[in-house]
Amino acid sequence: MTTRVCLLGFGEVGQLLARDLAARGARLSAWDLKFDDARSAPYRVATELGLRARDVASAVSQAEVVVSAVTAAQIGAVARAVLPHLARSAWYFDLNSTSPGAKAATAAAIDAAGGRFVEAAIMAPIQPRGAASPMLIGGAHAAEFQPVASELGFTQTRVMPGKLGSASAAKMCRSVLVKGLEALVLESLLSARRHGVDEEVLESLRDWKIEDWRASARYMASRALLHGARRAEEMREVSRTVAEAGLVPRMSPASADWQDWAGAHGEWGGRELPAMLDGLLGAQRGGARP
Repeated sequence: MTTRVCLLGFGEVGQLLARDLAARGARLSAWDLKFDDARSAPYRVATELGLRARDVASAVSQAEVVVSAVTAAQIGAVARAVLPHLARSAWYFDLNSTSPGAKAATAAAIDAAGGRFVEAAIMAPIQPRGAASPMLIGGAHAAEFQPVASELGFTQTRVMPGKLGSASAAKMCRSVLVKGLEALVLESLLSARRHGVDEEVLESLRDWKIEDWRASARYMASRALLHGARRAEEMREVSRTVAEAGLVPRMSPASADWQDWAGAHGEWGGRELPAMLDGLLGAQRGGARP
């Protein structure tokens, strides 16, 4: 039986999932705030695929599975937009990188409206595996949803035991390291480049358990440059997660600031590392201080 799936959010994640879900025979619809802008990539790609709904109601109303893949700051707003149109017993599969508290609030609203909320935490880069990326799923409906997810191509899900929010907590605590390391690479190597010692810094890291620090540093910095705005939102959710654990977030807010700054200079993301660093230092001299 063909499953009707609505993708909420049609950025990098939504577009990858559209490909994978279509390959599994799902009947797709999609909605994104950027569909209002005919120049945007979400509008263009969705139009090419014939997925662009005129509004959230037409995208959601017939869906058996709603996949939410918006930016972290929009988790509550998109859920509120969906609630009046959500089909009874529809699965609401939330992939957004948010704090456990934000997931719990959204779950309460979705379940109260007759839907079935399942939280998900993508635990590796979404490229190149797409729907088959490793994910933790959680909440009261997670175990029941897992075979549905597998049929749709989400074949690497693992049900997270414990209360709702545990999967998201694992993702957010991982991001303290992953996104924080990207910020540390930027701060370290931009400073080192300015002092003329970047080669020495990279050479000194050879004993660390990363095979090629030059390639790894370029990759991490590039990810921040290309996806910094989204990562900054996520790191603010990480800060909330740390606070929900009763701790004072210190590294995560600083990482969010670096990710924000990096995201404003995405044009340097495709360069080799020395040229990337020089370009960013030039941007700093121009007044865009990191």
